[in-house]
Order: sequence, then structure tokens, then C-alpha cells
Amino acid sequence: MPNILNLAMIMKLFRENRALLIVVVFFAAVYALISVVNHYYFRTYALDLGAYTNAIWDYAHFQWNDSMAFKAAAENLLADHFDLYLLTFSPFSWIFGTYTLLILQICFVLFGGIGVYRYFQLSDKTSSYALYASIYYYLFFGLISALSFDYHSNTVAATLVPWLFYFVKREKVIASSLMLLALLVAKENISLWVSFICLSLMIEMWRRPFWRYYMASASVFSILYFMLITSWVMPALANQHAYPHFHYSVLGSKPAEAIMYMLAHPLDSIQAFFINHTGNPDGNYVKLEFLILLIVSGAYILFRKPAYIIMLIPLFFQKFYHDNIGMWGISSHYSVEFAPILAIGIFSSIASFRRSALRKILIILSLGGCLLATLRIMDRTVMHTDKSRIRIYQASHYKKDYDVRKAHQALKMIPDDAVVCAQSPFLPHLSLRDHIYQFPMVKDAEYIVISSKENPYPLTQEAFDLTIDEIMTSGQWEQLYGDDGLYILKRSPLLSIPHPSP
Repeated sequence: MPNILNLAMIMKLFRENRALLIVVVFFAAVYALISVVNHYYFRTYALDLGAYTNAIWDYAHFQWNDSMAFKAAAENLLADHFDLYLLTFSPFSWIFGTYTLLILQICFVLFGGIGVYRYFQLSDKTSSYALYASIYYYLFFGLISALSFDYHSNTVAATLVPWLFYFVKREKVIASSLMLLALLVAKENISLWVSFICLSLMIEMWRRPFWRYYMASASVFSILYFMLITSWVMPALANQHAYPHFHYSVLGSKPAEAIMYMLAHPLDSIQAFFINHTGNPDGNYVKLEFLILLIVSGAYILFRKPAYIIMLIPLFFQKFYHDNIGMWGISSHYSVEFAPILAIGIFSSIASFRRSALRKILIILSLGGCLLATLRIMDRTVMHTDKSRIRIYQASHYKKDYDVRKAHQALKMIPDDAVVCAQSPFLPHLSLRDHIYQFPMVKDAEYIVISSKENPYPLTQEAFDLTIDEIMTSGQWEQLYGDDGLYILKRSPLLSIPHPSP
């Protein structure tokens, strides 16, 4: 009898949320066609999927990761990014192999959209917008772009934000606290973003004294956590005893200098925010393109509820002041955090308008604009991106210049416990092992995997060809496999190099 009742409840739940289920299944298929297909066709790379997959192998074997997949000298991976998600996810590597992080990332993105839906269902005033907001979230160009480029824990963190909103609105203290903790341990810079989210939620919950003080305290705690991790913990783990990711030379060499510069030179700071401050011509119009796509996606509606704009401040600052022009635009995972804030903020703002006709117009403009922005990043962009990673509607997404099936079979020739040096696109597929290095860091590798038909990164083509010639003529390597541009070399047994002790 209980089983029958449970089945009836499940069927009722499906009937009540049929539209959401259809949306979730549709986007699950889209995301799989992007992310999973990219991995199969060697469009995932040493940085970052390879390095992170190697890390979860280490964590699953109860050892720290030494970053040797991409660094010449051993250094705890937590010194590069203080990311505890990889520790948590590591057991799944026994089940899903090298696809583990990609599968989990997709699951969390889908889970985040359900969070958006549930948030809007909490109120009769907003429940009719729940499905629209979820579709917007799933369709947002920053989310699609993030899924097209490997795995990143800030993507997973962004998917938890709707659930934080949900539990805060329901005034669930323990659940809200757990969600805050889950966000903080994602990556060190996420804690700075969380502090602004909490500040905005404090404004939203101002009439509830307990939650006003709770969110204020959470905001302060997040700032203190950010300072602790970036100023003491990560430097203590790093070889150079410094936080490695403050690349904002237009403002200063460290956070304190940046704050003082912005206070002393507000006009120059504002100008640097909007212009190409690096002098690199490839950065021209990159910021403008991103802002235009945000506006087209309906970001202007947030002025109806400015608290949501506050949540975006650290995201804009870490993007537009960065030395790397790749951070400024629409590519990779550098815009994914905008997805939950825009989805919830825009449709909460729309729900607050009194005129029904205006609400309908804004829904059409927001969803239509979101779709257009996403199509734009698949078509033509100011910043160059590898469109084959994201154009799931074209045949080029499902093929390479070589036989992929044969390449996968060839990689199986390498023993699971061998020390490997692999070119970037092959490294993620071989990273579930103790020791692996990105080519050209050969070190004590027993096998080398390279292809003349893949990008030579991090080398130039000339340097890549020269390095290959030196290896081939050194007499230290035997060709184990060679076909269609793919080569697997095995170190001569008489010339094997013992792996150095940690």
C-alpha cells in the first residue's frame, strides 16, 4: 500500500510540473550535445578539465594533487584555486571516469533551473513566471558558453544561488546556512560575490529583523572568509607564498592598492572599466559586445529592482578590470554567474509591474533577447571563440580531422598506471592516473601522446614541430602507434627514468 501511494504522489508531481520536466529534459539533451560530445571529440583540454580530473583521481585515492599536470614544479592545487568541490565529487570518478565532472556540471545546471522554478512558485504573484524564468536561466548565453568549455566549479556554484534565494525566502535558517557554506567552498573568489548577494538579500529582507541581521552577518563573514583564504591560506600553500590570481595591474598590484586607486582616481577607474585598458587591439569592443548582449537579454529591467544590480558589482569588476582580455567577454565560463541573478532579478522585476500588457511585452523581450544573445555567441562574435564547440546544429561539431574512434582505441594501449605526457586535448582522457603532464613537459614520462592535427598549445607551431623532431631523433623513444597524425611514443626500457619522490 505505501508503494502505491508513493507512486501516486510521484505521478501527481509529474503532472503538476509536466512543462518544467519537458524543459529540463530538452536542455539536458542540449547540454549533453555540447559538453559530452566535446569531450568525446577531444575538445576538452589539459586546462582545465584535465587538471581537475587528475585532481579528483588523487582525492579519490586520499592524496593531495600536486598540479604537475600543468606546472613544472609540484604545488598543492588548492594554492591555485581553493576549490573543495573537487574533493566532494571525487568518489564519482569511480563511476563516470573522465566524464565525471562534465556529467555532474550538467546535473547541477539542471538542478539550478529547478531552483529558479521553485523560487517563483513560492508566491502566487510570481508563480506564473516560474517557467519563463527557468527557460531564461537555461538559455542564457553565459551558461551555454560555460558548458562548452570544460568544467569549472564557479559554474556549479552559480547553480546553487537560486536555492539560496529559495531557502531565504522560505526563512529556513539551517538550509540557508548550508547553502551559503556550499557556495563559499566552491572557489575563493565566489565568497566575494556571496558577500554582495547577502548584502542585497539584506535589503530585500529589511522588514524582517532576524533576516536583516542574518544576511548582514553572512555578508561580513563572506568577506572575512575571502580575506582569510586569499591572504593567508592560499599563500601558505603556494610555492611563491602569494595569491596567484590578482591580475588587475590597471588598479594596482594587490587588493589594498586597487581600492585606494579607485578612491583616489574615480574618473580614471570608471574609464578603465569601459575601455580596452591593456592596449591589446584584440580587446577592442570586447567589453561593449558583452554589455550589448546583457542589455539585449533584458538586464535593463533590473533597474526596477536595484538590489539585483548590487549582486552583479563584483562580477563586473573581476571581468572588466582584469589584465586578460579573455575575461572581459562572452567566452568560456567567465559570465556564468550572471545567469541566476538575471533570471531571478528580471522576472521578479517584471512581476512587480502593474500593467498586464507591459508584463507580457517584457517577457517576450527578455526571452527573445536571451535567445538572440545565445544565437549570437554561436554565430559571430567580436572575441574569437572555437565555434565548433558550441554549434550543435552543424556537422562540424560531430567530427574531427582524424578518426576519433580509432584515437580512443589507441589511447587504451597506454597502461592505467603509466606516467604520461600528453598534448592538451588528450590529457583529460588520460588524467585518471597518478602522474600526467601536459606536453611539452616530458619529465619522467613513460609515454608521450601527440597529434600533428591538434592545436600545438602551449607552444607555437614552429616550437611544437621542433620539439617533436628532437624527441623523434633522440633515440630515447619507440613509436608504439602512429596513424592519421596521432603518435604514441614509449620510452625505451633501457632509458626509463624513476619518478622522483614527493
